[in-house]
Parts: sequence; structure tokens; C-alpha cells
Amino acid sequence: MQIYCPSLTHYERWNTREVMIGNLGIGGNNPIRIQSMTTTNTMDTEGSIAQSIRMINAGCELVRITAPSVKEAENLQHIKDGLATQGYKTPLVADIHFTPNAAEVAARIVEKVRINPGNYADRKKFETHDYSDESYLEEINRIQDRFIPLVKICKEYGTAMRIGTNHGSLSDRIMSRYGDTPLGMVESAMEFLRIAEAENYQQIILSMKASNTQVMVQAYRLLVKTMVEEGMNYPLHLGVTEAGEGEDGRIKSAVGIGTLLEDGLGDTIRVSLTEDPEAEIPVAKILVNRYFNRIANQESIPKINDLPYDPFYRLKRETNKILNLGGSEVPRVIGDLSDKLSISYQDLIPFGYLYSETSDKWYISDQAVDFLYTGNHSIEFEIPVTLGIIQNFKSYNGNERSYSLHSIKTVDKILPNQISFLIIDSGVDLDKLTNLTNTIFILETNHNHGYADQRRFFMHCIEKKIRNPIIIKRAYHGELKDEFLLYSSTDVGGLQIDGFGDGVWIESDIESGFINEISFGILQASRSRISKTEYISCPSCGRTLFDLQETTAKIRARTDHLKGIKIGVMGCIVNGPGEMADADYGYVGTGVGQISLYKGQDVVEKNIPEDSAVDQLIKLIESYGDWVEPSNV
Repeated sequence: MQIYCPSLTHYERWNTREVMIGNLGIGGNNPIRIQSMTTTNTMDTEGSIAQSIRMINAGCELVRITAPSVKEAENLQHIKDGLATQGYKTPLVADIHFTPNAAEVAARIVEKVRINPGNYADRKKFETHDYSDESYLEEINRIQDRFIPLVKICKEYGTAMRIGTNHGSLSDRIMSRYGDTPLGMVESAMEFLRIAEAENYQQIILSMKASNTQVMVQAYRLLVKTMVEEGMNYPLHLGVTEAGEGEDGRIKSAVGIGTLLEDGLGDTIRVSLTEDPEAEIPVAKILVNRYFNRIANQESIPKINDLPYDPFYRLKRETNKILNLGGSEVPRVIGDLSDKLSISYQDLIPFGYLYSETSDKWYISDQAVDFLYTGNHSIEFEIPVTLGIIQNFKSYNGNERSYSLHSIKTVDKILPNQISFLIIDSGVDLDKLTNLTNTIFILETNHNHGYADQRRFFMHCIEKKIRNPIIIKRAYHGELKDEFLLYSSTDVGGLQIDGFGDGVWIESDIESGFINEISFGILQASRSRISKTEYISCPSCGRTLFDLQETTAKIRARTDHLKGIKIGVMGCIVNGPGEMADADYGYVGTGVGQISLYKGQDVVEKNIPEDSAVDQLIKLIESYGDWVEPSNV
């Protein structure tokens, strides 16, 4: 049985052991904790103190600070003392990459150290090795010799540890045996965890971070399954690494983090935005606070005994194609114009369609909806050929590219050979749907655990071999804009992660243009439909060698018309070729005022002056045939 959480239908948090970080408990019966990371130079003591205070005052419960070398690790003492002098006792975490000696210094000072098993005892050379079982064990023994000194220091000083695996920085050893996979991520952490357990050290938190939300969710699920099989229950730190900025970064974070929170996984979270760290805290609060009373107020959902799909590998639910829905088609987006008594050309602008009277042409954006619901009303002008219209059954006019919408009350009015839409909920009798071979289902839910409610319905359809396309419909009324964005990204994105949903229909009081942006953003973040350029940008830290926010904005201004291209913007080599993982092109800080450019994970140009690096990036994209002039898009 492929179970990775306490229940797939009843919300409850996975019961983990409690780990103390100073006086802050994580896991066990503690609330989900919120943390972030400073972006200042660690040697800038006063700047680091000031930024930490801003983060703490915003609600940050755990402050992470980079320690790239021994001198920064030693300076953590001054930062800690400076915070204490001003009355702040918030625990500090030292972030370690490549430098075990810095970790061993930091573990004597701060309450927690974070190590990356991909680079703690290894240097990534992107080389493949053919290990025998014996030679692989020799590698484990080498790691053990390097890692145990830190474990002993942590035990002596009462210091906690996060073993934080990152998808893009798996060691050559792990890559050679397991590949660039969620299983490789899990094994990377488990190797270190088993060494720690053998030393009777258990003050550990685990993370499986990736910029790809599918990989991230699958890795955490597989980690929990693996721990349960080995009798472990360590707390989880959740995060989507290099999520980016603005709405895109928030959507991506919610798709990854929210999907896991829905199943009761996660004891502490960090939302990694390419923004000031204090801007991450309100986003994290909205994500976490949604589950405050979930246990007490939830309605029952019938239990699931067996999963008819693989939660550790995304495979789109098998469906029959109707119109451009289902089959191998990407998920479609439905817009809502039912509140308009009279529909004009201008009303289609928020949905991605612009009509030019002078040229008598429609201009269609990459984020144009596929269907418009007009309720009881009609559109009295010729619509673009890429657009379909959905009308209520009682007002259906039979126009070309127009389709009737039924409720279960009028299901008997659906003609066998006529393509129609049918609104249903999870309580519908599936036996009534088996003969509706030309009907597209629209699945609603009013359940307060709606993600689980709709997921169960998809599973029921798989079991019953019902292969009609299903559109996910969710309604949000009364939420603030940020709440709407994060909630819808969790609810719809989580289903997309598992290959559920052939379309998206999000209803809200918020303006139509914003709903449309979020709908396409969710599909992009879940990697189920790519409609724009994707930026994999790290959230900045004390290792960053240039202004990430400013540089990302510059690159976005020049490249945001390149649909489907993924560009990594990384502040340093730690978050460089490895952390970008599946980016097509990379812009990486390699020295003060110096940038290196990558194609995939291969460096193409080294140490370019920063003032010409964006131009060189454009030339690199051109050289591989991926550049399109904005005017031709």
C-alpha cells in the first residue's frame, strides 16, 4: 500500500518526534513553525542583527544565516550576542555548504546547523561512477568519518541539525546509483540519518527541497514512506527552493508546500522568495494558518484503503479526449462571464483576447482561456476559433463552438451524440455517469477539506474506469487576494501534481484578469501546462554576489516573452548549476562583479563582467536557437 501520510481523507498531522532548537520545539504537538534566512553578509554583524530583528518582528520563529567559511561561523557568536542584548532569543541556524570545519565551529555557537548531504563530504564534478556494493560501502565509510565529528559536537552542545537535501545538488555518488530522482534525494538524506542514529543522535529535521514542485512533493512523500518502514518519524522542513518572486513565487510555493500540508506533512516551513526575507513571513503565515482548526471542523470523507495510482511518480489520469480536453491535451482553463448581461469585445480582454477593429483581427495571448462560461447569456459577435462557449442548458442556443451545461437534475436531457458539460460533486452516483461518453464533467466541492474530497473522486473514477475529462472547479468568496492566490494554488495545484484534472475553473469575487493569471500560474507551477517563461531564482543570502531582485527584474524584462524557457538566476556557485537542476539557461554569480553563464548544467562562459552579462545571456539563448524577437511573439 502506497501510503505516505496518516490519512488521505481525514486531516491530521503526521506524528513526528519533537526536536528542540534552543527553547523552540519543532514536531510533536508543536504548531507548524515559520522560518526564513538573512540576505546580509554574515560578516556585517550590525546589518545581520537588524535584518534578523525585522524578520523576527514579522513572525519569523527561526533565523537561518549562511556560514560559508570558519570566519563567518565564528561571527555568528557576535550576531547571537547582539540579538540577545536587544532582548531577542530567537534560535539561529547556520547554513553550511562544502565546509565541515565551519559546521563544527557553528555547532558550538548556534542552536541548529543545516548541512546539505550532497556537498558536505563531496565535491560535485558531474561525473558518473560505476560502484560495486563494496566500493559504495567504502564511500559511505568515508562520509561517516567526515560526518561523525559534527554529530559528536552537536550531541555535546545540544545542537539540532537539519539534513537538507536539494534536488539539484545531489552528489555524483548518489547520481551514479539512483539518478536525479526523488529516490536519490531520499537516499542522500537517509545515508546521513542512519549514521547519526548509529551514534544515538536524533535531534534532526529533514528536508527534500526542489524548484520542481512535482519532484519536491514526491520526494517528501517517499521520505515519509521510507522513514515509516525503518521505524523513524523525524520532523519535516518544507520548502520549494528557488521559487522566484511575486505571484509566480507565491503560487509555486503554495503548490509544493500546500500540497504536503493538506496531507498533514510538515512541521516547519520556509517560503523562498527572491524578495526581502521579511516579505516571506506573511505568505508562510497564510499557508500555515489555514490548518489551525482543520481537525476540529472537518466533515467526514469515506476512507481510502488502496491507492489506484502512484503518488511517487506523476502519471496523468487516463482519459478519453473530448474536444480539446482529456487524452494527451494540456489542462484547459475556463473563464467566467456569467455576470455580464451584455457581452462586448472588451469583456474578453481579461481572458487573453484582444480584438482590433482596424484590422478586424483577434490577438490571442499565451494565457488566453480555452472556454468562457456565459451563464444564461449569449455572445452576439464572432468569437476567436480557439475559444469555446459554455451556456446553461435552459438558455443554450446551439451556436457553433457553444456547449450546454447541465446539472445532475437535467442529466437525462443530455443527448448521446451531443458534446455537453455536466456539473457534479463527489457525492454523485457514478453509475449514472457511465453512459455519458460525450460529456465533460465539472467537479465542484464545498468540503472544507476540498482537496482530499476531490482527490478521492478522481480515485473513484479510476477504480470505476470512468475516463471522461474532468474539470476542477473551486469557488473562493470573501478571501483576501493573497489568501485566494495561495488557497487556490494549493487546492488545484495539488491535484495537478498527481495528474488529476483536465481543466481548471476558479470562481472568485476578485477581478477576472487576476483569476486568469492565477489559473495559468498554477498549471505552470505544477508543470502541467507551460504558458510563459519560468524563472528559477534563489531567495538570496549572505553568499549572494549581486543584487538578485534587481538582476532578476532585468532578465525578466528582456526574456519574459520566451514561452516555455526556464532561466535560472543564482546568486553564487552553491546555488549554481546544481540547484538550477532543470533550467535551460543559467546566470550564476562566481565572484564579485563576475557572472558565469550555463546551458543546462554545463558552464559555457566564465567570469563575464556583470554589466554585460545580461546581453551575453541573450546571445547565448540566440546561439542555441531559442531566441524569438518580442515583436514576433
